[in-house]
Amino acid sequence: MDWEYVRAHPQNLARLIEHQRIRTTPLPGGDTCTAERLTLDDGTSVFAKSYADAPAGLFASEAAGLQWLAAADAVPVPEVVAVTEVALLLTWVEPDGPSVAAAEAFGRSLADLHRSGADAFGAPWLGFIGRLPMDNTVSTDWAEFYAGQRVLPFVRRAVDAGRMTAQDAAAVERALGVMNVPVEPPARLHGDLWSGNVLWSADGSVYLVDPAAHGGHRETDLAMLALFGLPHLDRVLGAYAEVFPLADGWRERVGLHQLHPLAVHAALFGGGYGALAAIAARRSG
Repeated sequence: MDWEYVRAHPQNLARLIEHQRIRTTPLPGGDTCTAERLTLDDGTSVFAKSYADAPAGLFASEAAGLQWLAAADAVPVPEVVAVTEVALLLTWVEPDGPSVAAAEAFGRSLADLHRSGADAFGAPWLGFIGRLPMDNTVSTDWAEFYAGQRVLPFVRRAVDAGRMTAQDAAAVERALGVMNVPVEPPARLHGDLWSGNVLWSADGSVYLVDPAAHGGHRETDLAMLALFGLPHLDRVLGAYAEVFPLADGWRERVGLHQLHPLAVHAALFGGGYGALAAIAARRSG
């Protein structure tokens, strides 16, 4: 397949695939999109994700985020092959298991990514986290941005859906009202940095996928890694700190930065995420 043509004419993607002899391998993955490996007769593979009912701009947002992360020349990301309203094609990355060496290299490159910075908090493209819309309106005030655009909209959504109690929501709001986070310039964030979006590759590199990329506070990315766990996380953080040391007391602020992913999960899934957000808030307040 002529990938340069596909990049230039993404509207013809479905027709081109239909007329190619392609082996399709379903992949495990997210709760929203269908993920597949497409292999052509010449052995070339690409990663394809699709969502027939995708909100307008979902895949364009992801593509913009990947390209913005790639521009930092820090952590590798797959190259965008083509994007449409209902599908995204990326270069294939052959997966492998984690290693200490790869974890340490990832820590250093993640520090470089964050240090490359952003023009403001937020981003100039539409925001999504999973299938949920997220306000990316740019701001110069991180505390207002974090509370008003990353946490409270999802808390309110969770409460309205009956997935979070009013008492737990109030605890989160109180913590946001008194948070004290060191002022730093906007960092270039992945924005949805849990272990499922960290791809250990066969070439020994670590790739980032499925971002909700924006300018934010770098401790938020690291707090999300800590929330859901990552192999060799201590080595990642140690190597990160060698390149871009964190401000004193950052470990005490982890719970505050975890309010964003916990609120998102409460809005999406309910369960105990609302209560976990309240616990994190009370520890941070």
